[in-house]
Amino acid sequence: MPYEPPTHTVERSLRATTGARIVAGVDEVGRGAWAGPVTVCAAVTGLRRPPAGLTDSKLITPRRRAELAPQLERWVTAFAVGDASPQEIDDLGMTAALRLAAVRALEGLPVRPDAVILDGKHDYLGQPWKVRTVIKGDQSCVAVAAASVIAKVRRDAMMAELGADSGEYAAFDFGANAGYPSPVHRAALEEWGPTPHHRLSWSYLDALPRWQHLKKVRFSAEAAALESGGQLGFDF
Repeated sequence: MPYEPPTHTVERSLRATTGARIVAGVDEVGRGAWAGPVTVCAAVTGLRRPPAGLTDSKLITPRRRAELAPQLERWVTAFAVGDASPQEIDDLGMTAALRLAAVRALEGLPVRPDAVILDGKHDYLGQPWKVRTVIKGDQSCVAVAAASVIAKVRRDAMMAELGADSGEYAAFDFGANAGYPSPVHRAALEEWGPTPHHRLSWSYLDALPRWQHLKKVRFSAEAAALESGGQLGFDF
């Protein structure tokens, strides 16, 4: 199906309305995986014409993504990648872990951006970052699309290395599923149980009676407030 290529429209709007000179596009990958980190890329592109075929990483074949990512890394003005580990996801919850990974990426840029375009409708960054959320920003905004491809290829490569045929976790087939649900992944979990790279607070463990005892229950702010009878002060 043909698609409209991403543009610099949102970036131009931020420059015009806020005076921002440096605008970073931010996107994540790995949010719904059972294993591996959540990975966030922040990319600054300026207003130059992007490489041909750039769009949301999910709309590009793996082969084309692998070809495009190195081009993008050379083309962007700057980029940085941040991760939040499975243990941090279990301890903090996904929203806080996303923020942690995004801040690591943004603080990894050589220059702090004046504004951030964040893919999706939920601002998980918050203050002090000046954020514009854009639904399907990875399809419509050049900087976010570039970030989505770089993040996806970087994380996929990390998971493929973790699941190499000669390695300890070959049975989980991370090279094919990148830590997401798949029949092979589920079968390996049933046989061998979760690895140190799995998220132990995820509900997939509910369907694995042999390993349910490993499930980690996060003591959330809501639970703490209810137990103490107090008000919720923040939300994970």
